Amino acid sequence: MALAKSRNVADRERLLIRLVDLCNESADELRTPRVQALLSQVFFDLVFQAEYDIRLRLAENISEADWAPSALLNILAFDDIEIARPIIARSPILEDPDLIRILVEATLEHQIEVARRPQISPTVVEAILKAATPEVMTALAENETARVSELHLLELVRIAEKVPTLQDPLAAHPRLTDELAGYLYAWVGATLRKSLADRFDLDTKALDTAIAVSIQQARTGSPSAVGKERTPEESEQERSDRQLIAKMDMAGQLRPSYLVKALKDQRLSLFVAALAALGRFEVREVKLALKANNPEALALACAAVGVDRTIFPTLLAQVRSLNEGLPAGGWEADKAAIQTFARVSARSAGGLFRKTIAQT
Repeated sequence: MALAKSRNVADRERLLIRLVDLCNESADELRTPRVQALLSQVFFDLVFQAEYDIRLRLAENISEADWAPSALLNILAFDDIEIARPIIARSPILEDPDLIRILVEATLEHQIEVARRPQISPTVVEAILKAATPEVMTALAENETARVSELHLLELVRIAEKVPTLQDPLAAHPRLTDELAGYLYAWVGATLRKSLADRFDLDTKALDTAIAVSIQQARTGSPSAVGKERTPEESEQERSDRQLIAKMDMAGQLRPSYLVKALKDQRLSLFVAALAALGRFEVREVKLALKANNPEALALACAAVGVDRTIFPTLLAQVRSLNEGLPAGGWEADKAAIQTFARVSARSAGGLFRKTIAQT
Protein backbone atom coordinates (compact mmCIF):
# COMPACT_ATOMS: atom_id res chain seq x y z
CA MET A 1 0.00 0.00 0.00
CA ALA A 2 2.89 2.33 0.77
CA LEU A 3 4.35 1.73 -2.68
CA ALA A 4 0.94 2.30 -4.31
CA LYS A 5 0.59 5.67 -2.59
CA SER A 6 4.08 6.78 -3.50
CA ARG A 7 4.66 9.06 -6.49
CA ASN A 8 8.28 8.02 -6.71
CA VAL A 9 9.13 6.38 -10.06
CA ALA A 10 11.33 3.74 -8.46
CA ASP A 11 8.56 2.81 -6.00
CA ARG A 12 6.02 2.34 -8.79
CA GLU A 13 8.48 0.19 -10.69
CA ARG A 14 9.05 -1.94 -7.59
CA LEU A 15 5.29 -2.30 -7.19
CA LEU A 16 4.73 -3.40 -10.79
CA ILE A 17 7.58 -5.90 -10.79
CA ARG A 18 6.55 -7.32 -7.41
CA LEU A 19 2.99 -7.78 -8.70
CA VAL A 20 4.36 -9.63 -11.72
CA ASP A 21 6.43 -11.86 -9.44
CA LEU A 22 3.36 -12.65 -7.32
CA CYS A 23 1.34 -13.48 -10.43
CA ASN A 24 4.08 -15.74 -11.77
CA GLU A 25 4.06 -17.65 -8.47
CA SER A 26 0.28 -18.18 -8.63
CA ALA A 27 -0.31 -18.37 -12.39
CA ASP A 28 -2.76 -21.29 -12.22
CA GLU A 29 -5.12 -19.29 -10.01
CA LEU A 30 -5.25 -16.20 -12.23
CA ARG A 31 -7.13 -17.39 -15.29
CA THR A 32 -10.71 -17.04 -14.07
CA PRO A 33 -12.70 -14.15 -15.61
CA ARG A 34 -13.13 -12.45 -12.23
CA VAL A 35 -9.40 -12.44 -11.46
CA GLN A 36 -8.50 -11.44 -15.01
CA ALA A 37 -10.81 -8.43 -14.76
CA LEU A 38 -9.22 -7.43 -11.45
CA LEU A 39 -5.69 -7.83 -12.85
CA SER A 40 -6.58 -5.73 -15.89
CA GLN A 41 -7.79 -2.87 -13.72
CA VAL A 42 -4.79 -2.98 -11.39
CA PHE A 43 -2.23 -3.08 -14.19
CA PHE A 44 -4.06 -0.48 -16.28
CA ASP A 45 -4.01 1.99 -13.40
CA LEU A 46 -0.29 1.44 -12.88
CA VAL A 47 0.76 1.30 -16.53
CA PHE A 48 -1.28 4.39 -17.42
CA GLN A 49 0.89 6.46 -15.10
CA ALA A 50 4.13 4.56 -15.70
CA GLU A 51 7.11 6.08 -17.41
CA TYR A 52 8.89 4.56 -20.41
CA ASP A 53 11.51 2.61 -18.44
CA ILE A 54 8.86 1.02 -16.23
CA ARG A 55 6.73 -0.04 -19.19
CA LEU A 56 9.82 -1.50 -20.84
CA ARG A 57 10.70 -3.50 -17.73
CA LEU A 58 7.09 -4.67 -17.40
CA ALA A 59 6.96 -5.81 -21.03
CA GLU A 60 10.11 -7.88 -20.59
CA ASN A 61 8.76 -9.48 -17.43
CA ILE A 62 5.32 -10.47 -18.74
CA SER A 63 6.20 -11.22 -22.38
CA GLU A 64 6.01 -14.98 -21.79
CA ALA A 65 3.37 -15.01 -19.05
CA ASP A 66 0.26 -17.04 -19.81
CA TRP A 67 -1.74 -15.34 -17.06
CA ALA A 68 -1.37 -11.75 -18.28
CA PRO A 69 -4.61 -9.96 -19.26
CA SER A 70 -5.08 -9.85 -23.02
CA ALA A 71 -6.15 -6.20 -23.03
CA LEU A 72 -2.97 -5.16 -21.22
CA LEU A 73 -0.76 -7.07 -23.65
CA ASN A 74 -2.52 -5.51 -26.62
CA ILE A 75 -1.86 -2.04 -25.21
CA LEU A 76 1.83 -2.83 -24.72
CA ALA A 77 1.99 -4.34 -28.21
CA PHE A 78 1.08 -0.93 -29.65
CA ASP A 79 3.49 0.96 -27.38
CA ASP A 80 6.92 2.20 -28.49
CA ILE A 81 8.62 -0.52 -30.53
CA GLU A 82 11.21 -1.34 -27.84
CA ILE A 83 8.37 -2.00 -25.41
CA ALA A 84 6.22 -3.78 -27.96
CA ARG A 85 8.96 -6.03 -29.37
CA PRO A 86 9.13 -8.67 -26.57
CA ILE A 87 5.33 -8.78 -26.36
CA ILE A 88 4.87 -9.28 -30.12
CA ALA A 89 7.70 -11.79 -30.29
CA ARG A 90 6.91 -14.01 -27.34
CA SER A 91 3.49 -13.51 -25.76
CA PRO A 92 1.39 -16.70 -25.85
CA ILE A 93 -1.70 -14.59 -25.18
CA LEU A 94 -1.65 -12.72 -28.50
CA GLU A 95 -3.83 -14.51 -31.05
CA ASP A 96 -4.18 -14.19 -34.82
CA PRO A 97 -6.76 -11.34 -34.67
CA ASP A 98 -4.41 -9.40 -32.35
CA LEU A 99 -1.46 -9.88 -34.70
CA ILE A 100 -3.50 -8.95 -37.77
CA ARG A 101 -4.69 -5.79 -36.02
CA ILE A 102 -1.05 -4.85 -35.45
CA LEU A 103 -0.35 -5.45 -39.15
CA VAL A 104 -3.22 -3.15 -40.09
CA GLU A 105 -2.95 -0.38 -37.50
CA ALA A 106 0.59 -0.23 -36.09
CA THR A 107 3.84 1.18 -37.46
CA LEU A 108 6.09 -0.53 -39.99
CA GLU A 109 8.47 -1.56 -37.20
CA HIS A 110 5.63 -3.30 -35.36
CA GLN A 111 4.55 -5.06 -38.55
CA ILE A 112 8.07 -6.36 -39.11
CA GLU A 113 8.10 -7.81 -35.59
CA VAL A 114 4.86 -9.68 -36.34
CA ALA A 115 6.48 -11.18 -39.46
CA ARG A 116 9.47 -12.26 -37.34
CA ARG A 117 7.33 -13.89 -34.61
CA PRO A 118 8.05 -17.63 -34.33
CA GLN A 119 5.46 -20.03 -35.74
CA ILE A 120 3.06 -17.42 -37.12
CA SER A 121 0.00 -19.10 -38.62
CA PRO A 122 -1.04 -19.32 -42.29
CA THR A 123 -3.77 -16.77 -41.51
CA VAL A 124 -1.19 -14.18 -40.44
CA VAL A 125 1.02 -15.07 -43.41
CA GLU A 126 -1.94 -14.41 -45.73
CA ALA A 127 -2.46 -11.00 -44.13
CA ILE A 128 1.19 -10.11 -44.67
CA LEU A 129 1.05 -11.14 -48.32
CA LYS A 130 -2.19 -9.25 -48.84
CA ALA A 131 -0.64 -6.02 -47.53
CA ALA A 132 2.43 -6.64 -49.74
CA THR A 133 4.75 -4.32 -47.81
CA PRO A 134 8.30 -5.14 -49.01
CA GLU A 135 10.02 -4.81 -45.62
CA VAL A 136 7.42 -6.99 -43.89
CA MET A 137 7.49 -9.65 -46.62
CA THR A 138 11.29 -9.73 -46.38
CA ALA A 139 11.03 -10.34 -42.63
CA LEU A 140 8.54 -13.13 -43.37
CA ALA A 141 10.91 -14.73 -45.88
CA GLU A 142 13.67 -14.64 -43.25
CA ASN A 143 11.40 -16.32 -40.67
CA GLU A 144 12.02 -20.02 -41.29
CA THR A 145 9.57 -21.01 -38.53
CA ALA A 146 6.60 -19.24 -40.15
CA ARG A 147 3.94 -21.70 -41.32
CA VAL A 148 4.12 -20.85 -45.01
CA SER A 149 2.70 -23.16 -47.66
CA GLU A 150 4.13 -23.76 -51.13
CA LEU A 151 1.46 -21.39 -52.41
CA HIS A 152 2.71 -18.68 -50.05
CA LEU A 153 6.28 -19.28 -51.22
CA LEU A 154 5.14 -19.13 -54.83
CA GLU A 155 3.68 -15.69 -54.17
CA LEU A 156 6.89 -14.53 -52.50
CA VAL A 157 9.00 -15.88 -55.36
CA ARG A 158 6.84 -14.00 -57.85
CA ILE A 159 7.21 -10.77 -55.91
CA ALA A 160 10.97 -11.31 -55.63
CA GLU A 161 11.32 -10.21 -59.26
CA LYS A 162 10.52 -6.63 -58.17
CA VAL A 163 11.61 -6.83 -54.51
CA PRO A 164 15.31 -7.83 -54.50
CA THR A 165 15.49 -8.02 -50.69
CA LEU A 166 13.37 -11.17 -50.88
CA GLN A 167 15.82 -13.05 -53.06
CA ASP A 168 18.53 -13.97 -50.52
CA PRO A 169 16.19 -15.31 -47.79
CA LEU A 170 14.05 -17.17 -50.33
CA ALA A 171 17.09 -18.83 -51.90
CA ALA A 172 18.02 -20.15 -48.45
CA HIS A 173 14.46 -21.00 -47.33
CA PRO A 174 14.16 -24.63 -46.13
CA ARG A 175 10.77 -25.12 -47.83
CA LEU A 176 11.82 -23.95 -51.29
CA THR A 177 11.15 -26.67 -53.90
CA ASP A 178 12.91 -27.54 -57.15
CA GLU A 179 10.11 -25.90 -59.17
CA LEU A 180 10.18 -22.69 -57.15
CA ALA A 181 13.96 -22.61 -57.21
CA GLY A 182 13.86 -22.80 -61.01
CA TYR A 183 11.51 -19.82 -61.09
CA LEU A 184 13.58 -17.83 -58.58
CA TYR A 185 16.71 -18.58 -60.62
CA ALA A 186 15.50 -16.15 -63.29
CA TRP A 187 15.44 -13.18 -60.89
CA VAL A 188 18.68 -13.50 -58.97
CA GLY A 189 22.32 -12.68 -59.61
CA ALA A 190 25.18 -15.02 -60.41
CA THR A 191 26.08 -15.81 -56.78
CA LEU A 192 22.56 -16.87 -55.83
CA ARG A 193 22.16 -18.80 -59.08
CA LYS A 194 25.19 -20.88 -58.17
CA SER A 195 23.79 -21.41 -54.68
CA LEU A 196 20.43 -22.56 -56.10
CA ALA A 197 22.13 -24.82 -58.65
CA ASP A 198 24.22 -26.45 -55.90
CA ARG A 199 21.21 -27.02 -53.66
CA PHE A 200 18.53 -28.07 -56.17
CA ASP A 201 18.18 -30.37 -59.16
CA LEU A 202 18.13 -27.62 -61.78
CA ASP A 203 18.84 -27.81 -65.49
CA THR A 204 20.96 -24.67 -65.40
CA LYS A 205 21.84 -24.88 -69.09
CA ALA A 206 18.16 -24.77 -70.07
CA LEU A 207 17.45 -22.05 -67.51
CA ASP A 208 20.31 -19.88 -68.73
CA THR A 209 19.15 -20.33 -72.31
CA ALA A 210 15.58 -19.36 -71.41
CA ILE A 211 16.82 -16.27 -69.56
CA ALA A 212 19.02 -15.27 -72.50
CA VAL A 213 16.07 -15.65 -74.90
CA SER A 214 13.84 -13.54 -72.65
CA ILE A 215 16.48 -10.80 -72.43
CA GLN A 216 16.98 -10.80 -76.19
CA GLN A 217 13.23 -10.61 -76.82
CA ALA A 218 12.91 -7.75 -74.34
CA ARG A 219 15.68 -5.84 -76.10
CA THR A 220 14.40 -6.42 -79.64
CA GLY A 221 10.72 -6.11 -78.80
CA SER A 222 9.96 -9.44 -80.49
CA PRO A 223 6.89 -11.27 -79.26
CA SER A 224 7.13 -14.21 -76.88
CA ALA A 225 4.72 -16.58 -75.27
CA VAL A 226 5.64 -15.24 -71.85
CA GLY A 227 5.23 -11.59 -72.76
CA LYS A 228 1.90 -11.59 -74.56
CA GLU A 229 -0.78 -9.32 -73.25
CA ARG A 230 -3.69 -11.10 -71.73
CA THR A 231 -6.74 -11.65 -73.90
CA PRO A 232 -10.01 -9.94 -72.95
CA GLU A 233 -11.44 -13.16 -71.54
CA GLU A 234 -8.29 -13.88 -69.50
CA SER A 235 -8.09 -12.61 -65.93
CA GLU A 236 -4.98 -11.03 -64.48
CA GLN A 237 -4.47 -14.09 -62.29
CA GLU A 238 -4.74 -16.42 -65.28
CA ARG A 239 -2.21 -14.34 -67.20
CA SER A 240 0.18 -14.43 -64.25
CA ASP A 241 -0.22 -18.21 -63.91
CA ARG A 242 0.32 -18.69 -67.64
CA GLN A 243 3.53 -16.65 -67.44
CA LEU A 244 4.82 -18.77 -64.58
CA ILE A 245 4.08 -22.01 -66.42
CA ALA A 246 5.65 -20.69 -69.63
CA LYS A 247 8.87 -19.86 -67.77
CA MET A 248 8.96 -23.27 -66.09
CA ASP A 249 8.30 -24.96 -69.43
CA MET A 250 11.08 -23.02 -71.17
CA ALA A 251 13.45 -23.94 -68.35
CA GLY A 252 12.59 -27.64 -68.52
CA GLN A 253 11.13 -27.60 -65.01
CA LEU A 254 7.50 -28.43 -65.87
CA ARG A 255 6.47 -32.01 -65.15
CA PRO A 256 3.12 -33.88 -64.91
CA SER A 257 3.50 -34.01 -61.12
CA TYR A 258 3.03 -30.24 -61.10
CA LEU A 259 -0.64 -30.77 -62.04
CA VAL A 260 -1.28 -32.52 -58.74
CA LYS A 261 0.61 -29.81 -56.85
CA ALA A 262 -1.42 -27.02 -58.48
CA LEU A 263 -4.70 -28.68 -57.46
CA LYS A 264 -3.42 -29.40 -53.97
CA ASP A 265 -2.71 -25.67 -53.65
CA GLN A 266 -6.26 -24.97 -54.95
CA ARG A 267 -4.96 -23.16 -58.01
CA LEU A 268 -7.26 -24.24 -60.85
CA SER A 269 -5.97 -21.64 -63.32
CA LEU A 270 -2.42 -22.85 -62.64
CA PHE A 271 -3.57 -26.42 -63.36
CA VAL A 272 -5.19 -25.29 -66.62
CA ALA A 273 -2.07 -23.47 -67.76
CA ALA A 274 0.19 -26.39 -66.82
CA LEU A 275 -1.96 -29.00 -68.59
CA ALA A 276 -2.13 -26.84 -71.71
CA ALA A 277 1.65 -26.35 -71.75
CA LEU A 278 2.47 -30.01 -71.09
CA GLY A 279 0.14 -31.24 -73.86
CA ARG A 280 0.73 -28.32 -76.23
CA PHE A 281 -2.99 -27.69 -76.09
CA GLU A 282 -4.74 -24.36 -76.21
CA VAL A 283 -5.89 -23.03 -72.85
CA ARG A 284 -9.35 -22.68 -74.43
CA GLU A 285 -9.39 -26.43 -75.14
CA VAL A 286 -8.51 -27.34 -71.56
CA LYS A 287 -11.19 -24.99 -70.23
CA LEU A 288 -13.77 -26.67 -72.48
CA ALA A 289 -12.72 -30.06 -71.13
CA LEU A 290 -13.32 -28.79 -67.60
CA LYS A 291 -16.85 -27.67 -68.53
CA ALA A 292 -17.82 -30.89 -70.32
CA ASN A 293 -20.76 -33.17 -69.55
CA ASN A 294 -18.36 -36.02 -68.79
CA PRO A 295 -14.68 -36.38 -67.77
CA GLU A 296 -13.54 -38.22 -70.93
CA ALA A 297 -11.81 -35.22 -72.52
CA LEU A 298 -9.96 -34.43 -69.29
CA ALA A 299 -8.87 -38.06 -69.05
CA LEU A 300 -7.52 -37.93 -72.62
CA ALA A 301 -5.59 -34.75 -71.90
CA CYS A 302 -4.10 -36.23 -68.73
CA ALA A 303 -3.19 -39.47 -70.53
CA ALA A 304 -1.49 -37.44 -73.25
CA VAL A 305 0.84 -35.71 -70.78
CA GLY A 306 1.74 -38.82 -68.80
CA VAL A 307 -0.53 -38.66 -65.75
CA ASP A 308 -0.77 -42.10 -64.11
CA ARG A 309 -4.22 -43.68 -64.25
CA THR A 310 -4.13 -44.41 -60.50
CA ILE A 311 -3.84 -40.67 -59.81
CA PHE A 312 -6.65 -39.60 -62.13
CA PRO A 313 -9.63 -40.31 -59.78
CA THR A 314 -8.11 -38.07 -57.10
CA LEU A 315 -7.19 -35.45 -59.69
CA LEU A 316 -10.74 -35.48 -61.07
CA ALA A 317 -12.24 -35.06 -57.60
CA GLN A 318 -9.94 -32.10 -56.89
CA VAL A 319 -10.85 -30.45 -60.21
CA ARG A 320 -14.54 -30.81 -59.45
CA SER A 321 -14.14 -29.39 -55.96
CA LEU A 322 -12.56 -26.27 -57.46
CA ASN A 323 -14.81 -26.04 -60.53
CA GLU A 324 -18.37 -26.20 -59.21
CA GLY A 325 -18.66 -29.97 -59.77
CA LEU A 326 -17.48 -29.93 -63.39
CA PRO A 327 -16.73 -31.83 -65.55
CA ALA A 328 -20.05 -33.55 -64.93
CA GLY A 329 -20.72 -37.28 -64.95
CA GLY A 330 -21.73 -40.04 -62.61
CA TRP A 331 -20.04 -43.27 -61.66
CA GLU A 332 -20.39 -44.87 -65.11
CA ALA A 333 -18.90 -41.82 -66.86
CA ASP A 334 -16.02 -41.70 -64.38
CA LYS A 335 -15.35 -45.40 -64.82
CA ALA A 336 -15.29 -45.02 -68.61
CA ALA A 337 -12.89 -42.08 -68.31
CA ILE A 338 -10.50 -44.12 -66.15
CA GLN A 339 -10.61 -46.95 -68.70
CA THR A 340 -9.42 -44.44 -71.31
CA PHE A 341 -5.92 -44.73 -69.88
CA ALA A 342 -5.82 -48.46 -70.70
CA ARG A 343 -7.14 -48.22 -74.26
CA VAL A 344 -5.12 -45.29 -75.67
CA SER A 345 -1.44 -44.49 -75.82
CA ALA A 346 -0.02 -41.15 -74.73
CA ARG A 347 0.77 -40.37 -78.37
CA SER A 348 -2.77 -40.97 -79.63
CA ALA A 349 -4.47 -39.44 -76.58
CA GLY A 350 -3.51 -35.91 -77.61
CA GLY A 351 -5.11 -36.21 -81.04
CA LEU A 352 -8.23 -37.80 -79.58
CA PHE A 353 -8.45 -35.00 -77.03
CA ARG A 354 -8.44 -32.31 -79.72
CA LYS A 355 -10.98 -34.26 -81.78
CA THR A 356 -13.27 -34.65 -78.75
CA ILE A 357 -13.05 -30.95 -77.93
CA ALA A 358 -13.75 -29.99 -81.56
CA GLN A 359 -17.01 -31.95 -81.38
CA THR A 360 -18.24 -30.21 -78.20
